Amino acid sequence: MQFTIDAKSNKARACTIVTAHSTIQTPVFMPVGTQGTVKALDANDMLELGAKIILGNTYHLYLRPGSKIVKKFGGLHGFSKFPNSFLTDSGGFQAFSLSANSKPDENGIMFKSHIDGSHHYFTPKSVLDTQYDLNSDIMMILDDLVALPNTQERIAKSIERTTKWAKEAISYHMEQKEKGIGVHQNIFAIIQGGTDKNFRKQSAEQLCALTDFDGFAIGGLSVGEPNADMYETVEWTTQFMPEDKPRYLMGVGTPEDLIENIERGVDMFDCVMPTRNARNGTLFTTFGRLNIKKADYKEDMTPIDEACDCYTCKNFSKAYLNHLYRAKEITYFRLGSIHNIHYYLSLMKQARNAILEDNWDEFKKDFYAKRSK
Repeated sequence: MQFTIDAKSNKARACTIVTAHSTIQTPVFMPVGTQGTVKALDANDMLELGAKIILGNTYHLYLRPGSKIVKKFGGLHGFSKFPNSFLTDSGGFQAFSLSANSKPDENGIMFKSHIDGSHHYFTPKSVLDTQYDLNSDIMMILDDLVALPNTQERIAKSIERTTKWAKEAISYHMEQKEKGIGVHQNIFAIIQGGTDKNFRKQSAEQLCALTDFDGFAIGGLSVGEPNADMYETVEWTTQFMPEDKPRYLMGVGTPEDLIENIERGVDMFDCVMPTRNARNGTLFTTFGRLNIKKADYKEDMTPIDEACDCYTCKNFSKAYLNHLYRAKEITYFRLGSIHNIHYYLSLMKQARNAILEDNWDEFKKDFYAKRSK
């Protein structure tokens, strides 16, 4: 991975990441393609939207269709036909959240498949083996995630395990690279610690001391804590993260969350929000959220957002989308998702331009002003 900082505006950064499959300009939002596809869209849709990287999930692809099948097709790129970069999450969050009785221990996570109830065990090495099969460009390590709020003892244990697993993972990855495995794949560690400043500092310092990692993520946020706590935790944590490596905030979030955390020095984001919200009838615009289900739009001839040049806005009216949604037509899922992802990716381009022009404060002020009208 090549990583360069192109410009800064206050703490906001515009960077360039070069992987084996694409050049990624940050700040970047990574659409979530959990099962090897962004829901309702295909590889060509993502290319038309200009996505340089999307996210896949190790837990889901390990269970179905199985990483060995994906490997036969040349990894996720050959299987999905999306030629740009993939980041794969380790699956630890899904093992934690989808399995009613997942059990982490000192060496990994035991969980039951949400598909057929079969038992499985993830370890720091096994999730990397799966990700080698998937041939993702950026691999996330297994981390011990805890729900918030939680006891000090449990959060301390989470940090201890995550650091132990990170050491095992980076050691294993360096060994595999010497054998010619995963040579072009990059690996990120995940900082934990809840919203406790001392725990976050401890986790960040322990993990960032492992200098073979290609980048670092802030995990364990956007799990129910107030937004102000999330922003404060990110601002506190980024000071302990290396300046010369990518910073990734996992599972976040709303357009406002992206702007606030870019301002705090984060480069990379992912969230199911644009596609999930589209499917539920909520569309993102320059002036805020729009609920396409409303009867107000039944005869509305205007596009979702006059300022948007996505395929959906250039071709279809709110009235048509309102009709498709109410008629439960699958086409609505595609058109709504195209719009929301285009909005997110365009917002990141605008944020990057503001940083390059050292005009961040004015950009942020304008972003909020349009939403308050």
